[in-house]
Amino acid sequence: MLANEAQTLTGQVVAITGASSGIGQAVAYEAARQGATLVLMARSTDKLTALSQDVTLLSGAPAYVVPVDVGSREAIDTAVATIQEKVDRVDILLNAAGFGDFETVLDTDWETVRRLFSVDVLGTMYFSRRIASMMIDAHYGHILNVGSMAGKLPTPKSAYYSAAKAAVIQFSNVLRLELKPFGINVTSINPGPVATNFFNIADKTGHYLDNVAAFTIDPGDLAKTIVHAFGRPVREINAPTIMAIASKLYPLAPTIGDRIVMLFGNQK
Repeated sequence: MLANEAQTLTGQVVAITGASSGIGQAVAYEAARQGATLVLMARSTDKLTALSQDVTLLSGAPAYVVPVDVGSREAIDTAVATIQEKVDRVDILLNAAGFGDFETVLDTDWETVRRLFSVDVLGTMYFSRRIASMMIDAHYGHILNVGSMAGKLPTPKSAYYSAAKAAVIQFSNVLRLELKPFGINVTSINPGPVATNFFNIADKTGHYLDNVAAFTIDPGDLAKTIVHAFGRPVREINAPTIMAIASKLYPLAPTIGDRIVMLFGNQK
């Protein structure tokens, strides 16, 4: 896809779920700087419209607004039909839609659990499935799914979110194998805490980002790493480095890992 070291996304169609905020929005801005044609998806039409105006000024290319609730299969089907009307293909899909909830297993409302898996897991899976079908016809494309370090490293008050992101990571691993014969790349993105409004919902205490400031990732920096991976056979993006290393060591010594997590990782 990207033959030159000087990366450009001019002429490439980049579709992003969860584009109205957080990682999705940061990637939209960075991809626009590279000249991408963007398909922006989220529930808020107003936020998407404002974003589309900004990114169009940056890219000089079209930016299409496609409202969708990723927690609904029917809404995804409608969104995919709209995408097919607006553009003839999708070169890159970033599944960034999702939310978290920092509660204990026993305290988490079950409707929150159901919604969490509908959006973070089933929405990611179904969107990947629908867009992969388009990419297979073209024998070309790249799907990137936002997982989390929470899917690799367990911490208290994140059981359901961790389980959801672990599912996304493993789904991406299998999807990568199945789509490789068709020339399609699949990447899982597994960040630690990113300084976005994600924590406005997930963290009811309002103190988590302050408690983990040493590990917090700037969304703009993460977006640059993600966009740099577009079109390349990158298996995973894991950040920050210290958490990436910890995720590899944890399975080797889980008892010690549990003690360390309870000592340093219980910050919610």
